[in-house]
Amino acid sequence: MTRSARRTRIRRSLPVTGAGLAALLVLSACSSSSDPDSGFAAAGSSSSAEISGQVTVFAAASLKESFTELGEMFEKKHPGTEVTFNFGGSDTLAASITSGAPADVFASASPRTMATVTDAGDAAGAPTTFVRNQLEIATLPGNPDRISSLEDLTRPGLKVVLCDRTVPCGAAAQKALAKSGLKLTPASYEQDVKSALTKVELKEADAAVVYRTDVRAAGDKVEGVNFPESAEAVNDYPIALLDQARNAEAGKAFIELVKSAEGRKVLTEAGFRTP
Repeated sequence: MTRSARRTRIRRSLPVTGAGLAALLVLSACSSSSDPDSGFAAAGSSSSAEISGQVTVFAAASLKESFTELGEMFEKKHPGTEVTFNFGGSDTLAASITSGAPADVFASASPRTMATVTDAGDAAGAPTTFVRNQLEIATLPGNPDRISSLEDLTRPGLKVVLCDRTVPCGAAAQKALAKSGLKLTPASYEQDVKSALTKVELKEADAAVVYRTDVRAAGDKVEGVNFPESAEAVNDYPIALLDQARNAEAGKAFIELVKSAEGRKVLTEAGFRTP
């Protein structure tokens, strides 16, 4: 017997008198407020209706593979939405945002670059740290130069590339070098971690200091070497809704997906650490 059938029978059993009419009104009010199917279904449908259109996400280059996957997941969960990404060095993205570039969400590879946005008043609320990332040395496949430590990168004749000091992966590399007391003059400084990794993939460099997530994403194009000093230079990744978001509801929903169990699964499988 359905709830509606039960309500119909109850109403028919009430005599149509002043008292009966009052009871009927009370019963009707109680049953409609306590019925989980009516209230929550309506709320869910209106919530889904609000999440539509394009959401623009500015994200650190090291998030490219995992965020692309999450973007596809988001579009399937919310038909009628489209996630557009701008991946790059966190400092460049932050500068673009503070200069007025249209975006809904910013995911940075360090609190310092996120602070550029928050200090300018361009974030809607406090950022949340959603993952952490650690450095690794990327070498040519098979590690022909037998690199096994950060110190090995200082050997004469070895062509090593680093991320620029202004971007999070470069700042972390400098911190690791300082902790170990090493000085390294790279063949080049690259504007983001993907550019540094590409130098090794194209055999234009013998090694690069990048994130372990990028080494994993590269597959057999490079080989990764862990080094203990990387534990002293772990980067926190904050994410925030932007104050001038054109699609704030979709932006909030994307951030929630990133922080959800599904989002954590995608990110940890990519090699990120939980905060």
